[in-house]
Amino acid sequence: MPPFFPQGSLAAPPPQTARELELRWAGLRAHNRWLADFCSLSPERRAGVGQILLGDLYEAVTEVAQIAKLGLRGGVLLPGVVPGTGIPALYAEHWEPLWAACEDTGVVVNHHGGNAGPTPTDGWGSSFAVWVYETHWWSHRALWHLIFSGALDRHPDLTVVFTEQSTGWISATLDSLDVAAVRFGRANSAIARFAGPTAGSLPLKPSQYWARQCYAGASFLRPVECAQRHRIGVDRIMWASDYPHLEGTAPYSREALRHTFSDVPADEVAAMVGERGRRLPLRPRGPRTAGRPNRTDRGRSRRAAGGRARRRDQHRLRA
Repeated sequence: MPPFFPQGSLAAPPPQTARELELRWAGLRAHNRWLADFCSLSPERRAGVGQILLGDLYEAVTEVAQIAKLGLRGGVLLPGVVPGTGIPALYAEHWEPLWAACEDTGVVVNHHGGNAGPTPTDGWGSSFAVWVYETHWWSHRALWHLIFSGALDRHPDLTVVFTEQSTGWISATLDSLDVAAVRFGRANSAIARFAGPTAGSLPLKPSQYWARQCYAGASFLRPVECAQRHRIGVDRIMWASDYPHLEGTAPYSREALRHTFSDVPADEVAAMVGERGRRLPLRPRGPRTAGRPNRTDRGRSRRAAGGRARRRDQHRLRA
């Protein structure tokens, strides 16, 4: 919030100047330090999620290491990339150091719905309804960006949580992605020429990457979504109340749980309501040292690319 952000960070437009980016970073770093103190008062119950910005790759990677050092067990909040802002899409090789940093430090990546698409500005009453309907789809895109770019394949220990995006989309999307992957990998097919060498040669199906590395933060899971739990993966779903938002279940969370899980076996309910969240790899370990170099430091070309990206991003913000 002001003076660091013009509004809440999830809804704030990208910074337009280097000074604005600097202020936002100052605000997020202060937030992350405060959050670590807050969680330390009840570490068995609180797993804070640190925040970063994507306008400066070097600073983002550095803050991931700091989030691990602070012991923020909830991981890092990955902002959405709004088209047209000049920030590379999540499928770009530009982000390779970020994925490597999160994997190396054990920091879980959280991708929240609501900030990856354009915000309505035309003032029409229907525009907000359209935004509400579309906003989750823009956030869903991170899944196929990370799969078809090969990021999940190259970083098998990277964990990604898609939160507050509902879960009803997951099973149909995985089916669609599996079909696309087969078509991309079919040699000499018409569609394969558009797939590129990475998407066309993935060793696993997209649904297998989901089952290995991805989870759904299922805010106020609905019965119709719960019915798809075996296709999504009971061990991939983490129920949430979305407290304290008005659209959340509080103060009627018990009733909401009964409504959704009344005919679900108790062991499955336990897995989705609490057990899975406790079993996530929420133990950030800090950058690897003592003879095991951090992947973000491997290779002169990667360091040079990161430096070029940083200078390019800063130049873009000053323009």
